Amino acid sequence: MLLHLTEASLWRGADRVYPWSTSGLSFEQVGFVHLSGAEQVTRVAEFLYREVEGELVVLELDESALRAAGVEVRWEDGGDGEEFPHLYAPLRREWVAAVLPCGFVEGSFWWGSAGQGA
Repeated sequence: MLLHLTEASLWRGADRVYPWSTSGLSFEQVGFVHLSGAEQVTRVAEFLYREVEGELVVLELDESALRAAGVEVRWEDGGDGEEFPHLYAPLRREWVAAVLPCGFVEGSFWWGSAGQGA
């Protein structure tokens, strides 16, 4: 499972292509979109998004759509030896299978399984 955590307002504001890579940095600046596996998303949220005031969402990517589009996903060292997936193309809306609610409640990160549509 490939996931991307972001601010809901940034996702809603994106047209056909979502121009962001990670917290405050664009695809153009970084050269890829930071992704997570399901077991990594909580750590990413706690590291990058704990202080964000607005609503957050987890984007679940359709891996078959990525393959069909011929885009590259590489698992690479995130800086501490753990590998994270990186999408080497701007994220297109049609590659998102589900938009999942998430956030922090009493200091703990949660993310849901009820999609809200891409």
